[in-house]
Amino acid sequence: MPLTKLQFRPGVNRETTSYTNEGGWFDVDKVRFRFGMPEKIGGWEKFTNASYLGTARAMHPWVALDNSRLIGIGTSLKYYINQDGGAFNDITPIRNTTSAGDVTFAATNGSSVITVTDTNHGAVVNDFVTFSGAASLGGNITAAVLNQEYYVTQVINDNSYKIVARAAGTTISQITVNGALSPSQVNANSSDSGNGGSSTVGAYQVSVGLDTTATGAGWGVGTWGRNGWGQAATTPIVTNTLRIWSHDNFGEDLLINVRNGGIYYWDKTGGFATRAVSLDSLAGSTKAPTIAKQIMVSDRDRHIIAFGCDTETNPGVQDPLVIRFSSQESLTDWATTTANTAGELRLGSGSEIVTAVETRQQILVYTDESLYAMQFLGPPFTFGVNLVSENITTMGPLCAVAVEDNVFWMGLKEFYVYGGTVQRLPCSVRDFVFDDFNLLQREKIVAATNTAFSEIWWFYPSASSDNNDRYVVYNYEQKVWYYGSLARSFWMDRGIFDNPIAAGPNNYLYTQESGFDDDGSALTAYIESSQLDIGDGEQFSFIRRMIPDLTFRGSTAGSPSANITVKTRNFPGGNYLQSTSSAVTKTASVPVEQFTDQVHLRLRGRSFAMRIESTATGVGWRLGSPRLDVRPDGRR
Repeated sequence: MPLTKLQFRPGVNRETTSYTNEGGWFDVDKVRFRFGMPEKIGGWEKFTNASYLGTARAMHPWVALDNSRLIGIGTSLKYYINQDGGAFNDITPIRNTTSAGDVTFAATNGSSVITVTDTNHGAVVNDFVTFSGAASLGGNITAAVLNQEYYVTQVINDNSYKIVARAAGTTISQITVNGALSPSQVNANSSDSGNGGSSTVGAYQVSVGLDTTATGAGWGVGTWGRNGWGQAATTPIVTNTLRIWSHDNFGEDLLINVRNGGIYYWDKTGGFATRAVSLDSLAGSTKAPTIAKQIMVSDRDRHIIAFGCDTETNPGVQDPLVIRFSSQESLTDWATTTANTAGELRLGSGSEIVTAVETRQQILVYTDESLYAMQFLGPPFTFGVNLVSENITTMGPLCAVAVEDNVFWMGLKEFYVYGGTVQRLPCSVRDFVFDDFNLLQREKIVAATNTAFSEIWWFYPSASSDNNDRYVVYNYEQKVWYYGSLARSFWMDRGIFDNPIAAGPNNYLYTQESGFDDDGSALTAYIESSQLDIGDGEQFSFIRRMIPDLTFRGSTAGSPSANITVKTRNFPGGNYLQSTSSAVTKTASVPVEQFTDQVHLRLRGRSFAMRIESTATGVGWRLGSPRLDVRPDGRR
């Protein structure tokens, strides 16, 4: 009997049964499709050995005038700038600096816990404050110990909180912030009876945000419940939503915005020792917004745009449907006059702006129930908005991404694309994705592009996780879907940097599509087909031989290999009764790539499935068209 060539349809289909999806793929992890064929995705390695504090949920790359490559990184705790893969430079804005003597300290003999007194400090747990001008408390708690950055471990009341003293010159680590004991702790002794003197100044950074979305009201929501049981809830709630930053470069400088918070400006000429400052504090600032949901610099016409901000006539009071824009090429001129191009618009549909995405020709603005197109018109109106669609859904502020003039986004149990009109994307894995989904953490969903492979990725939290642990991919060139497991809180496509860069769950950035390993460890990847009938499915058949077809191009392992498993069953709903696995191993590269030529099998059944899997380091593979030697084996 002649050999049967196996040619599977590209993409994964979980909307039907495995048996109905005959000739297709049914399960996958860390495998993509290219030219219709499955292949292992690229691996990753650390972008830099430096780490940051908090969970990164925003990244923005740009190039400065000195040709240095910069990345702005917003986390749940801080805002950093990284230059050319070096250290993470903290430019988190200061919300308040006290007068000299407003801050005093009290220590307890044998303890590293210091009580800080500062009337109406406004801090919450994990807020950061830097002390200067403090004098020694008299013993182990020296001036050098006090005069450094600390984070708040406990808020006692409006006027006092606690920190943990540590050795001078040591840094705050992620482990320390998460509550573990620091090896650099300094315990007070009996001589530490002073209060730090009358010259102490405290510089409080912008309050930290939530790392996990909290809903509802009461104990455990937002900052409520951050103190001990029975302690007064006197600390003001800063936010009950996830800490998300928006940012854009203005020339070589940077604008950043805390969602539902302030707008800040960082001047590159000041260097990394200079923190971002409030936009309305700049010299000559007129009517600049003080609170917003998102900021953006329009590439086409160089206006700064604030979405969901306070109005010109009611500063400090946020209107979640208002859009304001500065005068062209200006950081500071926001007052609407006949002599400039500043202005204000208000959307009429929905209750709040969720996100805005810039394309080549326009800016799409999403509310909680509608989509608007915002376009530059020129004087005297500057910008105009048109309602594009109503009754759409949008998962969160990070769920949409632009590819040229198309915008893709995830909605509630739907995927959408806009390319002049709004269309629902047919999705062959829709139920698989949304039936295993933690909707309470929907704000964490991140949409990203991987343009080298024509892919849109969405990272999302599964039902059993509070953090992104899975992904689903739409390949817009081949119009197919696939999915897998990967923990990423943000992803930035290649462009300024040669490879995509993503934020992992352990406070590191990773260079993606680099090699085939998980930062030096083995990266397991597999794909499994749906069932295929042997003949018409009525007659039993015998599979006795397989001719594999794999390529291991790009692999760094000495003898790369992948396991191919063939398994048979008798009925669509039955168990797989027999299976045989064999390693297909590359044996030579020249003059042509050579690998295992044939595999002998002994399998009997009415239908079969095939699985390709690799578990070793340095292995990349792409499947071709394997062939099977199948012979009739009678009926039963």
